Amino acid sequence: MSRFFYAKLAATNLKKNAQTYLPYILTCIGTVMMYYIMVFLSKNEGLGNMAGGSDMQTILSLGSYVIAIFATIFLFYTHSFLIKRRKKEFGLFNILGMEKKHISKVLMFETLYVAVISLGAGLLGGILFSKLIFMVLLKILHFEVPLGFSVSGPALAAVPLLFTGIFLLTLLNTLRQIHLAKPVELLKGGQTGEKEPKTKWPLVMIGTLSLGGGYYISLTTQSPLAALAQFFIAVILVMVGTYCLFTAGSIAVLKLLRRNKGYYYQTRHFTAVAGMMYRMKQNAVGLANICIMATAVLVMVSTTVSLYIGMEDVLRTRYPQNIMITTPVPAHQSAEGLQTAVHEVLAQHRLEGKDMLDYRYAAFAGNQEGDTVITDESKMSNASSSVRQFYVIPLEDYNRLTNRTASLGDNEIMIYSSRNVYKEDTLTVLNRTFTVKERLDSFFENSLDRVLIMGNYYIVVKDIAVVKAMEKAQAEENGYDPSGYQYYLGFDLDANEADISAVYQDIRTAVGSDYPDSRIESPVAAKASFFAIYGGLFFLGIFLGALFIMATVLIIYYKQVSEGYDDKARFEIMQKVGMSREEVKDSIRSQVLTVFFLPLVTAGIHIAFAFPIITKLLAVLNLTNVGLFAWCTAGTILVFALFYAIVYRLTAKVYYRIVSWGTSA
Repeated sequence: MSRFFYAKLAATNLKKNAQTYLPYILTCIGTVMMYYIMVFLSKNEGLGNMAGGSDMQTILSLGSYVIAIFATIFLFYTHSFLIKRRKKEFGLFNILGMEKKHISKVLMFETLYVAVISLGAGLLGGILFSKLIFMVLLKILHFEVPLGFSVSGPALAAVPLLFTGIFLLTLLNTLRQIHLAKPVELLKGGQTGEKEPKTKWPLVMIGTLSLGGGYYISLTTQSPLAALAQFFIAVILVMVGTYCLFTAGSIAVLKLLRRNKGYYYQTRHFTAVAGMMYRMKQNAVGLANICIMATAVLVMVSTTVSLYIGMEDVLRTRYPQNIMITTPVPAHQSAEGLQTAVHEVLAQHRLEGKDMLDYRYAAFAGNQEGDTVITDESKMSNASSSVRQFYVIPLEDYNRLTNRTASLGDNEIMIYSSRNVYKEDTLTVLNRTFTVKERLDSFFENSLDRVLIMGNYYIVVKDIAVVKAMEKAQAEENGYDPSGYQYYLGFDLDANEADISAVYQDIRTAVGSDYPDSRIESPVAAKASFFAIYGGLFFLGIFLGALFIMATVLIIYYKQVSEGYDDKARFEIMQKVGMSREEVKDSIRSQVLTVFFLPLVTAGIHIAFAFPIITKLLAVLNLTNVGLFAWCTAGTILVFALFYAIVYRLTAKVYYRIVSWGTSA
């Protein structure tokens, strides 16, 4: 026997199975390219030296880990499908006299060929396209595009290491299956799953409860802070529910349809329902995977696109005024010195602050339990539903800013909540009980509550003495050094970004020495950082969305091929027992359309129910424009549905071509 026999046989096998192996190899090449590019970007020194570049690199590093994990799971999964389709071939080799160790050698050469082609072409494509993707990323981030071309050493080291491990893992799994299987089992490997599945009602119940639980969390979560804690719980519940209902629920529905005699005993319905039922168990996992990935694509793309498009809204929400100064004012100081320094800087630039907003306050967090607030940090609960932020403001400042002449007694307050109405008649906080004299319908338009993700209250008290007393009580309760009060000063400027930036820098210099603990913020100063973070998320969403779409296409393609081979003989029998060619085609079309678009419809339902909790998560990222997110979601669904329909048309041709071999006139 020639020493190149196994190598030649492996090459022949790949050519013979090109219909299934070519899409797999192309997917491997694409995944290698994407991983190289992501590592290249995350390790790019030029990007790290730009403003906000370090934040961007952190996001891209996270993306490289996601791609690595996804590539391992997905390529392992799809390779298992390939081997399943070829078990009959291996069984035939075994019966004809080829030992399993010889089959193993053939498989080793096949894996080697696939690995060399994937790594070679993938690395070449990654190197060639890395500069283009880098330029696109910088354009998204509004960064200057540098000249030059480079090859990433870390990426060249990471890519072969990861994908060699993946190919080795798939080879070992294949060798394990071949070694443990008997020749007869290998010959029947392609026909597994043909027995009618039983209705597993416990799984149906688990799936229904899990899906309902995930939907319930999304619909009932009110606080953005609570959404942070509960979103991933909801995601896990929906994933469990999706897999259970596709696996067991679909079979239960099909059996219910079979019991409906008027529906079932029609030619197209009879063959479609029966055909789907007999193989739904093996198809359900693939359909659930398509549904989960389609949902992931829709969520990632719609959220990242809306964040990027709504960047100005995000900045205005996070920074409601052009200049925002927050500082603690100790007992021996006052806010007048800070005001004087700010006005001097404005005078130097010949500018005047517009919509000036300034007030003194004490701020603290606490757990609201009815009309009582727990502020002792050792006794506070981390339950997001009860955590509140409280701002205590003197009546003098409130009246000045609202042009009112309200009055309050020593233990009377006015209260405002930006998220829910305070319904109690009294409020006990820091061992002091106040009577609610008035519930306010609105407060300062550009107040700090716009940037908070938890429920919060503004409490107006009689005078600054009450504010200082409460700040002191809260500090002593938690072992802090008390300060007199906090002070906020914010205003807008009728100037361009360069002038606003100059004012911002001068104020930092002027205020920093006398008020060293001041926090001075401006949307102009933060813009580069925000573009780096949200532009990075946008880029990552599109990048990972493309990867997931590629995976979805491959799963759909393999499902269509699998369906075609399984249906070929069955539809030939249908013609032999009297069904016309048109009736067979109608039956095929009904079954394929139903199964193919079921994941898309389910993904759309998932998105509809997830919409409320995603809007809360976007509020954490300072995007409160729900209408913008709704339009982005609708647009993403429409574009994805169009793409999905195109994939259906292309893969359905493969299916019909396979089935038509057995349905010739």
